Amino acid sequence: MTRFTAQLTTQLDRLGQGGLRRGGRDRPPTLVAVAHGSRDPEALRTANALLDRVRALRPGLPVRLGHIELNRPLLTDTLAALRGEAVLVPLLLSRGHHIKQDIPDAVAAAPHLTARIAAPLGPDPLLAEALHARLAEAGPRAAAPHGTGGVVLAAAGSRDPDAAVDTARTAALLSARLGGVPVLPGYASGSGPTVPEAVRALTALGHDRIAVASYFTAPGRFAAQCAHAAPGLAAAPLGAHPAVARLVLRRYEQALASAPLSHPAATVGV
Repeated sequence: MTRFTAQLTTQLDRLGQGGLRRGGRDRPPTLVAVAHGSRDPEALRTANALLDRVRALRPGLPVRLGHIELNRPLLTDTLAALRGEAVLVPLLLSRGHHIKQDIPDAVAAAPHLTARIAAPLGPDPLLAEALHARLAEAGPRAAAPHGTGGVVLAAAGSRDPDAAVDTARTAALLSARLGGVPVLPGYASGSGPTVPEAVRALTALGHDRIAVASYFTAPGRFAAQCAHAAPGLAAAPLGAHPAVARLVLRRYEQALASAPLSHPAATVGV
């Protein structure tokens, strides 16, 4: 038997035993999307629609959903039902208590898993793309508020200063996507400024056409509160926008590439 024939036979044997392996694994690690949870029933529907887009982009990738609170399945239940390897992708837009404490605690309570935690979705240019698209859906003037226009980036808010840094970076990315239109963050909670305060700040600078971009992954109390504070057009939350689905997969791949999966420890990719 020639060397080439032997190599070909070995490759065919491997295919017959379960196909080509991805990084030495018979199947890729499960992507566990971690949503916050909301009493608004539309939030769960939105999360499921987003994950349907993720599955369509990556057929064959096992994808599961877990919530930090308020909705089922809870993250702890999702992790308890899994075996093998998992990558947790937070459907959260900045660093904060959930990223630094709640999600690692849930992983620590599932020592049977080999797990890694990806970075939060924000900041990222793909989010600026999705925010721009949602503003365009709200009205042409919202997506192109040139001249005396401005935008408030309405976010949940946090007492963690890293969260404000991340949101400010997203505001800068959205401003660049809008061609330099000023974008100021406004918050529903935390240390502020609130959305009305951000609106007043833009007005004081001479901007009289102000739209509100909804920096939330899904509908909920905070998103509704911020939209109600808009002086004019208010965009819908990010939801199941295709750019967000691509970003979920980007965070999954980045977490896998950053270092080998380890057991039972989890590494936060921030």
